[in-house]
Amino acid sequence: MSWRPVDCHAHSLFSDGALTVGQVADRVRSLGVVPSVADHISRDVSRSVSDIDGVRAYLDALDGFPVLRGGEFCWHDSLWRELPPDLVLRFTHRLGSLHAIRLADDTLVRAFARRLPRAITVREYMSGHLASLERLAREMPVDVLSHPTLVALPFKNVDPSELWTDAHERRMVDVLFEANIAFEISTRYPPHERIVRCAVERGVRLSLGSDGHTLAQVGDIRRPLALARSLGVRDEDLYDPLRHGSKTRSGQAVLA
Repeated sequence: MSWRPVDCHAHSLFSDGALTVGQVADRVRSLGVVPSVADHISRDVSRSVSDIDGVRAYLDALDGFPVLRGGEFCWHDSLWRELPPDLVLRFTHRLGSLHAIRLADDTLVRAFARRLPRAITVREYMSGHLASLERLAREMPVDVLSHPTLVALPFKNVDPSELWTDAHERRMVDVLFEANIAFEISTRYPPHERIVRCAVERGVRLSLGSDGHTLAQVGDIRRPLALARSLGVRDEDLYDPLRHGSKTRSGQAVLA
């Protein structure tokens, strides 16, 4: 079989997506892309798989479809720490997300809150962001960092060069390299080219993710794939759980 890209990050009705698992699978496959479902597994996302019984039901459902079995876990939420080994081993890959970060004084800053909990400078925020990433990489057995350049909404329109200085970029990619965590090129939250280039030069593996929630979004990884290719990354080196393995996967074939 010829090489096909993998959309390692798409959502279904099990969390905040608009499609059934079957609809995700059919749509993504129709685009010539390998499908996976990586729904939110967290107690801190409003529409999410939020308990252990729900995780079991979610994985049981994914077993019935030709999709990779992913999950997107919030670092700041404890549910990922509580999963029993038998459930962990059923995932083909797992994604870690910084949907909230902690500052040095333990203030929690949520990515999608429209207001900050107090006055916070860009410098203080980025210091907390990178420190939280280091904890994620040290603590979470995940394969992919979702939307790596996602920042809190009040900082969304800050010039990337102010947020992501050379030192910040190097710190991020060093952390990912040492932890063997792939850098996601997200369709929904596209990273700036310079940081992706920095990751490639450091030897960090890239992962493609639509972060799709709708029929028009799932499987649409054209821009991430084009960016990876423009930076000289070989197609076969892009993260594929079945090709490159996972920190938690069982090894079971799911795409026969």
